[in-house]
Amino acid sequence: MTLWTDRPPIVAAMLNPALIAVILATAADGYRKESQRALPWALGFIIVPLVLHRGTRQALPTSTRTHLATWTSRNPLLRAGFPLRALGLVEPVREGVRFGLAHGVLTVEGDTLGGRTRRARGFQMPDELADILRRANFVGRWLAKIDNTATVFAVLGVTP
Repeated sequence: MTLWTDRPPIVAAMLNPALIAVILATAADGYRKESQRALPWALGFIIVPLVLHRGTRQALPTSTRTHLATWTSRNPLLRAGFPLRALGLVEPVREGVRFGLAHGVLTVEGDTLGGRTRRARGFQMPDELADILRRANFVGRWLAKIDNTATVFAVLGVTP
């Protein structure tokens, strides 16, 4: 784990464990609302690179009716770059999970994650953060439509 003082400021801001924990909690909430099941923890390693990368986030479909395979075929450059982005975010996702568990934002339910998010009264969320969390909720709902987690990994060209 890299010390905070050794991290470039932009990396420390965009890959901080609190942000990643909230992304995962928001996605877990969307997943549960869509499927009545908890989010398989492995999907956290898919969700974070999908929503943190601005180009990918902006290219996500607007409806959960668009199948992941259809979306990837329409976005071959994003799909091609996804494995490297996902690999680069493995440790930040792990840090985010640990932070979320330690601070009650995430819960472990067997091999799944549950999320608890609350917004402080009067907190005005910056636009980009609001977009990231809105899309995290969407991706949670979207991935809930796919019965097999392995299918998600295969379509995106990564392995758990």
